[in-house]
Amino acid sequence: MYSPQLLDHFQNPRNPGEVSDPDATVQLENPACGDILKLSMRITNGHIVEICFLAKGCVPAMACGSALTELLKGRTVEAASRLRREELVQAVGGLPEASSHASHLAMDALEALLKQIKI
Repeated sequence: MYSPQLLDHFQNPRNPGEVSDPDATVQLENPACGDILKLSMRITNGHIVEICFLAKGCVPAMACGSALTELLKGRTVEAASRLRREELVQAVGGLPEASSHASHLAMDALEALLKQIKI
């Protein structure tokens, strides 16, 4: 049902936890299913130097949080703002249709996080 990439992100999450002294932090909840995703990041010279996630919810929500941090770490804030949901879905090896909400939650959280940063 789930791709090997998705299961790997779930079983071996990248960048879990919270950034100490973050430049931005956001927590969003999907009201339909109750999944929660928290992102925190630190920026230096316009680059995302540290980004972490905490997730509570389904396997895809946790995997999308992990993959999102991997995709963003090292990018400029400007480049992060151009990340597409399709890139995230590709990074987890695809999502079953019933789990697409996980990628939407991750991208909504990213958008809210970036709004806290002056580009």
